Amino acid sequence: MSKLKRFSISLDENLVAKFDKHIEQKDYPTRSKAIGDLIREDLVKREWTEGREVAGVVTLVYNHHKRELVNTLTNVQHDFYHLIISTQHIHLDHDNCLEIVVVRGKSKEVEKLANTLRAVKGVKHGRLSISSTGREII
Repeated sequence: MSKLKRFSISLDENLVAKFDKHIEQKDYPTRSKAIGDLIREDLVKREWTEGREVAGVVTLVYNHHKRELVNTLTNVQHDFYHLIISTQHIHLDHDNCLEIVVVRGKSKEVEKLANTLRAVKGVKHGRLSISSTGREII
């Protein structure tokens, strides 16, 4: 386990008050935990912008009755099979499905997969949630 390092910072009291309100709404136990998460979030963004190996999730919502849509999505996923760890298909109602595609690979390739899936005609909503493999952050 890593050692803790204590340091102090000086901030405008209004900023601290807003931060305290923010962390209370998010149920953070301490300012330290909240600040640590903010730092990690920035480190994850850096992994993505620097083209490192990353992890993430592509979520898609679509009407499965749309002609050839499911086949097109499957074909795209086969084209990017080397990035896909897992998929999950959820029936939201009679018409709509939610598909979750868990990915890992170089950030540019993952973004290309996400953009290709979102651009398929008939996809109602698509989003890429970025994360980390965990190797570059604590």
